[in-house]
Amino acid sequence: MLGFFLVMLVSLLTASSVSAENFARFFWMGSGNLHIKNLRTDQEAQVSLLHADGTMNEAAFSEIDGVFGFPTRDKGEHISPRLLFMLSYFSDLVAPGKIIMMESAYRSPEYNDKIRKKGANAARTSTHIDGMALDFWIEGVDGKQLWELIRSKNCCGVGHYGGKTVHLDSGRARFWEAATSGTRTTEPDYNRHIYVSTEFDRYSPGERMRLAVSGASDFRFGIRPVIEIYDAADSGMPVGQTTLQTKASAECIMIQTRKASRFLYADMPPVLKNGRYRAKISFCNKPFEKMPDQVLSNTIEVIH
Repeated sequence: MLGFFLVMLVSLLTASSVSAENFARFFWMGSGNLHIKNLRTDQEAQVSLLHADGTMNEAAFSEIDGVFGFPTRDKGEHISPRLLFMLSYFSDLVAPGKIIMMESAYRSPEYNDKIRKKGANAARTSTHIDGMALDFWIEGVDGKQLWELIRSKNCCGVGHYGGKTVHLDSGRARFWEAATSGTRTTEPDYNRHIYVSTEFDRYSPGERMRLAVSGASDFRFGIRPVIEIYDAADSGMPVGQTTLQTKASAECIMIQTRKASRFLYADMPPVLKNGRYRAKISFCNKPFEKMPDQVLSNTIEVIH
């Protein structure tokens, strides 16, 4: 089976290198084709996330939102495109063309709290709440082997609780099994797991980028407007900076709501060379001492 994975990996890296901007928006994209079924609602969709010219297929994302039970209109966004392209990538590797059986999709904060009280493996600040996660299985695919494959890429969040089902999310790169998940802890979160990610993985110099907060338990905090950019391999000294775009002039931009935390905008510094970077976001007016002072984003790549 490993030999099959390696052959498919080479072909996918080649196939996913074309987009309307002459570069793929994400590091892990696959074909963009998905056939997914929600086992709780029996809704399913078979879509291509990309048009023939490489542009994003808006209608396909909306159809997937419906299968996930994601309230697109209220949220003002789709289920995480990074998540869906990673799902395409890994399903293409292990079982191209097969239906992805989804056991858990989007969860409202209220529903997430409800199933936690019933003893479910659900984190208090689950990425399911922000439309960044799913639990799934594919017929004929060993769950533990798939978990190990995804884990080896250090791309995302991946969990395995035994059996054929795997958790995949587009949050911070991490992995766990049932014994190490920590989902049933009763200890307050204090925003300790807060994370910030960009909408895409690849950008052109000077291009506007959207950043979104996830993993927050309390939104009574602020973000400092200056964002520092670091080389992905060296977080010791910033190589550039940018500023959050906001109507108000303030040293601390207060967030207050989950929706506000999902739509933060800044321009990629135009002076950056080709390479991989991370953005450092600093917090202010923190409601908890245990909340981090700053956090590094996912890795992003600048392409001229």
